[in-house]
Amino acid sequence: MCIRDRYHLYALAGKTDVNNNETKQLTLFNASAVPIKKLFIFDGGASGYYGGYYPGGNNSSKVNVKLELANSKENNLGMPMPKGKVRVYKKDKDGAMQFVGEDLIDHTPKDEKVRLYLGDAFDIVGERKQLSQQQVSSRVQKFSYEISIRNHKESAVTVNCVEHSGGDWKITSSSQPFVKKDSHTFEFAAKVPANGETKVTYEIEVRY
Repeated sequence: MCIRDRYHLYALAGKTDVNNNETKQLTLFNASAVPIKKLFIFDGGASGYYGGYYPGGNNSSKVNVKLELANSKENNLGMPMPKGKVRVYKKDKDGAMQFVGEDLIDHTPKDEKVRLYLGDAFDIVGERKQLSQQQVSSRVQKFSYEISIRNHKESAVTVNCVEHSGGDWKITSSSQPFVKKDSHTFEFAAKVPANGETKVTYEIEVRY
């Protein structure tokens, strides 16, 4: 038995009968012991637009909680996943299953990553401040920023601080390494101690 979407034919394990006017739910696949990574993401976002993203001003926002998994054979998956809603449950201290969140995923081929947004962290707070702005020339501006992450948990966490910029940009200085994700996005991995605070500062030069 197969289910066809616009681009892929999904094969169901085994056979089943569907009677007239009957609705039946069938399992598409089973997987266990799938490694999952929990991510904390603070995206100060872009507060404006000028030919794309440009560094914005001050901003405070929630720290997102996401789960990431690789759809690979090594992780007991490695199969095409159809678009749909994913619900996440977690066992409590008594072994009962508790609903913790849900998210929609797109059609996902094998060997790609899946990220699920579960909500916002209650005890991690992010804040972003613009410290300076300088007009270097008619087409070049320089900005400096400070990102503060406050962790009220009893354990240390790592928060991915996502930043955006348009134009031809370069980081001229930063308090810690960054990773360029694409032409408009870069990230800092801020390690924050238990009941502590970590600040990330950087200076960026943008040519429009």
